[in-house]
Amino acid sequence: MSNEEESGRHGVQLVVTWLLVGIPLLWGVLQTLQNAWKLFE
Repeated sequence: MSNEEESGRHGVQLVVTWLLVGIPLLWGVLQTLQNAWKLFE
């Protein structure tokens, strides 16, 4: 396996990992903002 192939796989793995962490994190932030908005209505 060449360095370019290894680097490409690392990049894909990095993106997948960020998606696995980022999507639930974004969901939690949006839920928190919705609940906080109720306080100001």
